[in-house]
Amino acid sequence: MSTQAGTVAFIVEQMAAAGSVSARPMFGEYGVYCDGKIVALICDDQLFVKPTNAGRVFIGTPEEAPPYPGAKPSFLISADGLEDADWLAELIRLSADELPMPKPKKPRAK
Repeated sequence: MSTQAGTVAFIVEQMAAAGSVSARPMFGEYGVYCDGKIVALICDDQLFVKPTNAGRVFIGTPEEAPPYPGAKPSFLISADGLEDADWLAELIRLSADELPMPKPKKPRAK
């Protein structure tokens, strides 16, 4: 089962106050970026946020599950969490602040 484009648009809109938020297709699902950092995955119409200490403190007792078979567990955000735009944006902002910037890609050899 793959994620519907409407679900991705809704989740990105709910996170908009966190910063520069976008989603990109990735391995048949979607990666969610905030200020240039990958902070979450949307798989099977569910939001999985990368685990951080700040995110864990903010959520309290997060539900954790892997976004796909073989993946490390991430914070699985419930439907209630998706509906609360202020709460979701704050979680994403806190997570993005704690995550490192991606390493620059090496140029391809010609």
